[in-house]
Formats: sequence, C-alpha cells, structure tokens
Amino acid sequence: MVGGKSRPKKDRTLKVSAGQEVGVGQILVRNLGNYKAGLNVKGQSTLYALASGKVYFTKKKASSGKVHTFVNILPIAKNAK
Repeated sequence: MVGGKSRPKKDRTLKVSAGQEVGVGQILVRNLGNYKAGLNVKGQSTLYALASGKVYFTKKKASSGKVHTFVNILPIAKNAK
C-alpha cells in the first residue's frame, strides 16, 4: 500500500428486499447507481425512507432505452379510531 495505510471497502449494497417493512429514515440503498428514488423515498446515491411501510420495486424504461429500477414504499395504514 502507498503510504502504509489501507482503506476498508465501502459498503455499497442493497440494504432491504422487497416486502420487508422499514421505518422512517432507514437506509434502503447505499452508493448503487442503478436504483432510483420512487414513492416515499428520497436521496441520490444513498436512498432512505420517508415513511414507514413495505418496500417494493418497479422498473421503467427511459427514453434512452435504459431500464431504471425504482425503490418505493407502500405506507402502512394507521388504525382508525
């Protein structure tokens, strides 16, 4: 190694799977460019939840022909009293 120091690998990965329940502010994807923010999700390289609910994925074809995968959250309905 140059300078005698080594760097640990960055943890670039998908943190949740489809159907998994998440809470507000939970990180869903970190540093993966092929995933985009969908409903109730915000961020660019690190996507995080804006609402509690279940995760689901959708795919959409762009005008350039490239297929984008969107990470979405279906909010949990609150109990009506």
